[in-house]
Order: sequence, then structure tokens, then C-alpha cells
Amino acid sequence: ILIGGNPTMQIEILGAHCLESDTTRLTCILVDGVLAIDAGSLTRSLSFEQQRKIEAILLSHQHIDHSRDIAFIGYYNALQLRGGTSNTKRVYSISEALDNLSAHILNGKTFPDFTREFAPGKPALQFCPLESYKAQNILGYEVKAIPVKHAVTTVGYSVTSQEGKSLFFTADTGPDIPDCWEHISPDILIADVTSVNRYSKIMSEVGHLTPEFLKQLLIRFREAKGYIPNVIVIHIPPDLEDELRQEASQVASELDADITLGYEGMKISL
Repeated sequence: ILIGGNPTMQIEILGAHCLESDTTRLTCILVDGVLAIDAGSLTRSLSFEQQRKIEAILLSHQHIDHSRDIAFIGYYNALQLRGGTSNTKRVYSISEALDNLSAHILNGKTFPDFTREFAPGKPALQFCPLESYKAQNILGYEVKAIPVKHAVTTVGYSVTSQEGKSLFFTADTGPDIPDCWEHISPDILIADVTSVNRYSKIMSEVGHLTPEFLKQLLIRFREAKGYIPNVIVIHIPPDLEDELRQEASQVASELDADITLGYEGMKISL
């Protein structure tokens, strides 16, 4: 998919679903081959050569379907460091998510702590806490962590290239995103839509979008910014995908918006 002219940012949807199978993968987005957003299927989706190119990971929250492969990218990088063929990979997130990884996954019991040194002076992973709303330069991109509303503390991510191309990933969120749109003006919105409208009540309780909630979100975005960006839907429930596609298409028609369901291996030139 090509959005706009003269693309300078390449985005690949590595995982577009909320359940894993032989054809579906957990949430993960790759920007220009070097910056990952979430890590649900980061290692499953990439060759070892592609994994070596990743320099940083933005983690939205601690849930395992978004964070699982941080352990395995750390494991592989630890082996590469011992051979002198790699550098430390940085994991950026809010402190709560990083603390949870340290306490429950990379704790020396469930899995090794790859933030410790496995080669002289070089840990495989470095955890880097982020401050919400504060722009930070990460690999030359301007990155902002934007709080959203989910069952645990969660942030979405605005990522802007040096050429000014911008994406916003909502992460897992319900319809009430506080103080969000004033901080971003994305060309593309990658949105978590986890179920269909008949399950809106329970999705609201656990902090997820349905097509009707996505419609509310986009209406508020248009009121605040004067436009609706291209929308890619991910975190899709495989058993409800056809129903979700129909409902998302109806929202697109009502709002005159471009809404597309993402899929594994989907590539977007921005």
C-alpha cells in the first residue's frame, strides 16, 4: 500500500491478530527494518539476518501477546554478542511494563536476564524508560509515548521520520483515549480493533475497540484535527474477521474514510 507520494518510511505488519496459529501472528509492527513496535511475533516473523538489523523496540504494555518475543530477541542477541557480531538492543517503554518484564520474564527463573552483561561491557538488552508525551529521538525518529485506556497501564506510539512522515499506533485501547489527538497528526493510524460490535460492552470494560468504538474515535479525531488519516486495523480476532471486516467497511462508508484490515506481511510505504 502506498500512502502519499515520495515514500520515505517503510512499515510492515508482522503480526495482525490477537491469537496465534499457523496463519496468524501476534501484534508486531516493523518500521524500516530497524525499529519494532511491540514484539508479539517479532522473532517468529523474521529471519536471523533480519533480527540482527533491529536496533530498538517500542513496547506498548506488558501483556504477553505484545511482549513475548523480547525474550527471544534478547536470547539471540546474547549469542551474537558473545561472537562479537552485534550490539545492545534497546527496549523503550513505560516503567511499569519494563518492571513487569524484569520481575516475571527476564528474572533468571522464567528466562535469563538479558539486561545483564553477556559479553564484556555489553548486555543483550537495555531497558529505557519513556516519559509520556515527551518527544524523544530514537534512531533518528521522533517518538512520543501517548497514554491510552486499557486494562493495564498502556501507551500508544507516534513515530515520525526525519522527512515528516508519521504513524500512530493506538496499542490496546478502549474508545476513551484521554488527551491524545492534540499531541499527534499522523498520516496513518494503526488501530487495535479486537472484536465486533455485538461484544462492545465487554470490550469497553477490558479496554479494546470494536468498529463502533473506532467510529467514535475517528469522529473525535476529525473534530480535533480536521481530517481522518488512513486507518489500518490490527489485533483482529481470527474467528470474527469476516464480521469485523463488514462492520469496518460500514464505518468507512459512513465517515468517507479509508479503513483497511491488516494482515501478516502487509507492507505500507509512507
